[in-house]
Amino acid sequence: MSTSRPFDRGHTDDLMSFLAASPSPYHAVASAAARLEKAGFRQVAETDAWDAATGGKYVLRGGAIIAWYVPDGAAPHTPFRIVGAHTDSPNLRVKPRPDTGAHGWRQVAVEIYGGPLMNSWLDRDLGLAGRLTLRDGSTRLVNVDRPLLRVPQLAIHLDRTVSTDGLKLDKQRHLQPVWGLGDDVRDGDLIAFLEQEAGLAAGEVAGWDLMTHSVEPPAYLGRDRELLAGPRMDNLLSVHAGTAALAAVATGGAELPYIPVLAAFDHEENGSQSDTGADGPLLGGVLERSVFTRGGSYEDRARAFAGTVCLSSDTGHAVHPNYAERHDPTHHPRAGGGPILKVNVNNRYATDGSGRAVFAAACEKAGVPFQTFVSNNSMPCGTTIGPITAARHGIKTVDIGVAILSMHSARELCAADDPFLLANALAAFLEG
Repeated sequence: MSTSRPFDRGHTDDLMSFLAASPSPYHAVASAAARLEKAGFRQVAETDAWDAATGGKYVLRGGAIIAWYVPDGAAPHTPFRIVGAHTDSPNLRVKPRPDTGAHGWRQVAVEIYGGPLMNSWLDRDLGLAGRLTLRDGSTRLVNVDRPLLRVPQLAIHLDRTVSTDGLKLDKQRHLQPVWGLGDDVRDGDLIAFLEQEAGLAAGEVAGWDLMTHSVEPPAYLGRDRELLAGPRMDNLLSVHAGTAALAAVATGGAELPYIPVLAAFDHEENGSQSDTGADGPLLGGVLERSVFTRGGSYEDRARAFAGTVCLSSDTGHAVHPNYAERHDPTHHPRAGGGPILKVNVNNRYATDGSGRAVFAAACEKAGVPFQTFVSNNSMPCGTTIGPITAARHGIKTVDIGVAILSMHSARELCAADDPFLLANALAAFLEG
């Protein structure tokens, strides 16, 4: 009999729906916005003048969303409580001239985005999704969520060394997917196909941001269904938890001493340096406009930022049962053990002792256990939006997340109850 805690099946079911509906950052922010709309939030355009009305608002820009809730009585200098996350995941993205092929195979030219586990994309049925930009400048989401592409692996008979030397993949030559037969490769075939899929007229698409995704749906796994397998959990798991937490706080009726915020950025996997990345001006601009719209001065802005705290929520590493030696010997985060606090003294994570106290208080309030992650000294860790957010905006930032296996794979794995525990901790943090 399983000894794991019972989890909120409704939250995890909704996470699975969110993952399936969000094959690209553009779909992810649309999915988050739809959930916030149900909680009473309204979209505001960056090009419009903003009012001082209370309530929930959000801004969409490309694959990023910033949402915030202004409670009644909020002063211009009221600090923010921010949940930060990112919407992008490593994958294969379509090149500007996508139509290619050889030896009777029609292929799609792709570029490697971020740092995927490339072997996880082999022999997997792939769909294609993203954003189409039309000649009038408007955009249209497209999602071919059925087997369309496949990156075929080389048969072992043609590479006997793979069993002794391991699989070695050339990013340019070995990862171009096939999608048909024939030698009549013509420029424009793929985009013409997508125009039909999106119900657009021929020649209407002027630009595109397209990426592959596994069409295998998320699923419970294991004898007791206590595991969750799915795509893009790094880091849509955190985007979903942050969205659920913000919606719960906004509709909960409690008096809020802070302005709760969700900031989900694009381009974390390749450095965050874009107009929709954490190293761009989007978050700072939204927060400042919120202060100034409520009649605040630069002094109020400085006071609000000085009292602000951000939880940078991103997936982290659970101890791997087959590679335990790769982890720190005294820090072994376990799947099902609650969210993790990420610590690195070289500021790859932004957590310090005072930040730990903030997160510990939120977990205690929510009745949620938490764990601590520290990298093995021999294996430098990755990084997150946390240090970028702290340095760019001068606000206290704490790095946290859910422990998973197979990070950056086309399909990742976590405990089925950990997303719900994370959402509860985030809600307690946003409430103050």
